[in-house]
Amino acid sequence: MLPRYHRAMDAVHHNARVQPEPPHRPAAPEVGEDLTLVWYPDGVVGAPYRSVPEDARMVLYGGRFQYSPHEAAFVLPATYNTSDRALLIQSAVRLLTAQGIGVNFRHATPASAGPPARPPSAALGTQPTAGTPPSARR
Repeated sequence: MLPRYHRAMDAVHHNARVQPEPPHRPAAPEVGEDLTLVWYPDGVVGAPYRSVPEDARMVLYGGRFQYSPHEAAFVLPATYNTSDRALLIQSAVRLLTAQGIGVNFRHATPASAGPPARPPSAALGTQPTAGTPPSARR
């Protein structure tokens, strides 16, 4: 058993001398601006126009995003199949990050969430207290 251990230790020491340490990944570059792309339930990927930096607009146009005036947003239509959409998004992200624009992704909140629930103090039959805001006294 001991000769095998010594051979294994010699092999480990030899590999440590011969093989260099793997390179460490550099830190991500600092970004001056950022853009959040939203993935909507119907498959459309978009960003509200006001949140898109000016430098990013031409990149989005080049990546086949379209400006939709009735939505006031840049959108990548759901008519593209999944793989084409993924390639277009990947290309746009690569170009944007090269320009120093960070890209975030998030899912849109479902529209069926409804209005927020009323606070328990606003239940029927209770009187509002002096600290209750006027909007909750109705």
